[in-house]
Amino acid sequence: MTLDDIAAAAKLLHLTPLGGFHEAETTTILFGPLEPGFWAYVTQRPEFGGTDPLDNWSHATITSLAESTRSQALFPFGGRPYHPFIAWALRSGETWQSPVGLLVHRDAGLLVSYRGALRFDHRIDLPTPSSKPCDTCADQPCLTACPVSALSSTGYDVPSCKAHNETDAVCRAGCRVRMACPVSQSYGRVPAQTAFHMKAFIIE
Repeated sequence: MTLDDIAAAAKLLHLTPLGGFHEAETTTILFGPLEPGFWAYVTQRPEFGGTDPLDNWSHATITSLAESTRSQALFPFGGRPYHPFIAWALRSGETWQSPVGLLVHRDAGLLVSYRGALRFDHRIDLPTPSSKPCDTCADQPCLTACPVSALSSTGYDVPSCKAHNETDAVCRAGCRVRMACPVSQSYGRVPAQTAFHMKAFIIE
């Protein structure tokens, strides 16, 4: 089974590979939303329900994908011990640390979201690592987009971010920093999905 075969199977579920890496003789491939159209698809699925609808759908869908591809399903949620998805993303050749510390993906920008991963017990050929988009982003608007400077190269002031969101409807609809990224703007995610993630962040 090739990466193209895996991507074709994932596409039927509105998922797409967001990078991968080798470790010894294994291959781990990370998955996220296939845009455009992900939110319209996932919110109509019967698995999208309960207190954590997106996680519930992700678990059911990627588990099914693991069974059909004879691999092991791994998730960034579900309780301890948590899998190191951030470290895995940084190994993937498609994701890097942005100037504000958030992960930035070559296609999803600062809107990158990992729904799960598949681990194969053999090596699968992976693409040559990409170039970091921030290196050619002259303006770097992410650095000045936050009204309270909660995100910067020195860290993330979560309390200030959440406090500001209580009075800023624009931020509640979508993080200004994430949306300022030029790559994010061409990603194709609909506002309803961005608002869903912001609501989950504010109440956690």
